[in-house]
Amino acid sequence: MQLDDIRAFSADQERGSWFDLLDPVTGKETGVRLKRAGPDSEAQNRARLRLADDLSEVADADGRVSAEARERARIDSLARCVLAWEISEDGQPLPFTHANVVRLLKAAAWVQAQVDAFASDRAAFRRAG
Repeated sequence: MQLDDIRAFSADQERGSWFDLLDPVTGKETGVRLKRAGPDSEAQNRARLRLADDLSEVADADGRVSAEARERARIDSLARCVLAWEISEDGQPLPFTHANVVRLLKAAAWVQAQVDAFASDRAAFRRAG
């Protein structure tokens, strides 16, 4: 591997990669697709930095952060790494907004788990070739 290869891999992660959300019981595709930035992308780096800032802001005088505040910040950070999506609500395409991504992530823990697992899988962001 050379520097050019490393830079190309990082660029691929910044562009993101699509994945299909799978039914947690059957493993079949749900029809919901998300495009996530890779673990070495600048998008994920910015999300990690924002997470640290958000946690600092809600810490008490002793530096403690409530579990509820940590969970809100974690979901917010996870949502910041979603770059696009294909999803509908009531038969209509749902607009891609940060607030709507947060709504999706809060809808079920299995959604969060799949989004997080995909985003941390470097192999999912390597182009064939």
